[in-house]
Amino acid sequence: MEINSEEIESLVNIIESEIDQYKDNNATVHPYDIAEQLLELREVSSEEYAKSIKTIPHDLFAEVISEFPDYVQEEIAELLSVKKLADIASKMDTDDAATLIQNISEEHEEISQNILETFDDEDKELLEQLIAYQEDEAGSYMQSELFSAMIDENIGEAIKRLKHLRDSGEVDNIWHVHLIDDKSKYLGSVGLEDLIVFEHNLKFSDIPLDKHRTYSVNHKINIKDVVEMVTNYNLSSVPVVDNYNRLLGRITSDDIYDVMQDSATEQIFNLAGVNDEAEQEEDMFEIGKTRAIWLGLNLITAIAASLVIGIFDSTIQSLVALAILMPIVASMGGNAGTQTLTVTVRQMALGDIEGEDAKKTIIKEVIISVVNGTLFAIVIGIIAYFWFNIPLLGLVIALSMVINLISAGFFGSVIPLVLQKAGVDPAIGSTVLLTTVTDVVGFFSFLGLATLILL
Repeated sequence: MEINSEEIESLVNIIESEIDQYKDNNATVHPYDIAEQLLELREVSSEEYAKSIKTIPHDLFAEVISEFPDYVQEEIAELLSVKKLADIASKMDTDDAATLIQNISEEHEEISQNILETFDDEDKELLEQLIAYQEDEAGSYMQSELFSAMIDENIGEAIKRLKHLRDSGEVDNIWHVHLIDDKSKYLGSVGLEDLIVFEHNLKFSDIPLDKHRTYSVNHKINIKDVVEMVTNYNLSSVPVVDNYNRLLGRITSDDIYDVMQDSATEQIFNLAGVNDEAEQEEDMFEIGKTRAIWLGLNLITAIAASLVIGIFDSTIQSLVALAILMPIVASMGGNAGTQTLTVTVRQMALGDIEGEDAKKTIIKEVIISVVNGTLFAIVIGIIAYFWFNIPLLGLVIALSMVINLISAGFFGSVIPLVLQKAGVDPAIGSTVLLTTVTDVVGFFSFLGLATLILL
């Protein structure tokens, strides 16, 4: 790729301008925009990229680096000193700081430990706890920065304390005050918009219970369940508690949006037989290797379909029209099955298919397949009749179309349900299995019926 010096200079100027605007407290500058410009600069000139990130104030870069993909965060230790990284991490929200340190540890374990050592014992222990969570656990997305108050605290005093915390930069994006007792047990949350209507000389215990929001999640719960709660109840944030209902932190909507985006991306990639994590790698060999695994599985399934065709080689030789029409049956079955599979997997991811819903889903998809199969069977039957002037050939492909579309609807809904039951991500491998079924059933039914009816 030829490097355009004018493009590099333009990007550098834009970044410098945005940094200057930030220094002048210009509210129109967002860290995301700077991160996007830096990532673009990184692609065309690693040297200018390295220079640019060293000129960014640490408080701004703390927000910018949070917008970087994991693989870019991993390499940041090669460009900045431990002292600078530690200072930047100290200015980040705890969940973002833990993610940064964890990403750095992927390639630079010693550096990540050195960064941790710069924190005081309390912050270090907190970060280590966050890093220790599994990737799919709610605790790994939790930030400790929140605004909490004792249930018997004066509302006016609490609001003054919030103002001080806000002015000092210790908390931001506050929507609720989380109420706790003297043992730090979570009692409920009150929205700030509700809080301002109460007299400041009252205590939180005087607020009516109908103004309390009591949604919370356990720190070990799967993050997908948190996403479902946030979307179902339109929450801006959700408190996180431990096994004893003690308040630990909160998960904010921006993290939920990231999880939703990552989950959707993962599903799309997996349905295409592509590993979403591998695609983030810059090493083309690694990307090619993971794709090759799925292509190898697809080759095996294609051979299986070819073996079915080989069984009826004499039938095909007797009537060349069969070879012409054969791909139509397999293609229609494959497309119909993919429609069913995509809808089923997505509904499962959203939690819309549980328990008895599985049976209803299968029945619904089979009925749709019967209707569509009958419709297109009539269409292709008429086309085949006029195309080759063989009445029974139209009957054969019509019957085969119905059989294959029904099997596509049935297996397109059953395969992901069975995989989920077996503890396997339904998005992984479903497409390969379904393609095998629709190809084998399509070819076998078409050529089998042709053998029975035409020959």
